[in-house]
Amino acid sequence: MAISHVTDQNFSAETGSGLVLADFWAPWCGPCKMIAPVLDELDSEMGEKVKIVKLDVDENQETAAKYGVMSIPTLLVFKDGEVVDKVVGFQPKDALAGVLQKHV
Repeated sequence: MAISHVTDQNFSAETGSGLVLADFWAPWCGPCKMIAPVLDELDSEMGEKVKIVKLDVDENQETAAKYGVMSIPTLLVFKDGEVVDKVVGFQPKDALAGVLQKHV
């Protein structure tokens, strides 16, 4: 499964069912660029169990505000549309995998 880019318009639909990791990011954010390959690896390893989406906070401020995203990267874990976990800042792959495994 590939990582998809979502917007204010389709965010709820894309995070409404199953286990979803939403990456709130921006193109100018250094740590966001560092975490991108980590998310790619997680996607290839856990693609059957978790869907990963990315939301550009500069272009989609409504959704970022709704979830109180103050600093990026912020990663929210959704299970069937509900936020069940939150990670702020860069995390190594093992740490993120551990967060996701709790909800699989």
